[in-house]
Amino acid sequence: MLSRPFEKPIRVWVGLGFPCQLNTVADAYHFAMEWCGNSPEQKAAIRACKAALTGEVEAETARGIFIAFARKKDILMQDGDTPSPLGKLAPTHV
Repeated sequence: MLSRPFEKPIRVWVGLGFPCQLNTVADAYHFAMEWCGNSPEQKAAIRACKAALTGEVEAETARGIFIAFARKKDILMQDGDTPSPLGKLAPTHV
């Protein structure tokens, strides 16, 4: 299995709003596996990452499916989001 890098990392919020950067398919796979839950989006992200790790699909395909999972769970960091001492609970725009 190859841990293939993404063209652009995925940034997600974890815990109480702390940022986490996922640089590779393996990073995304481990994150999805450890995520508490069992949603269809999570299962799809896990399957896509597994397929990318074995070379069945491109890393960017898995990235897109993982992003859909993260967006559905409201943990995807958008461009311009900045971490704060209070995590995601703090307003990022004034």
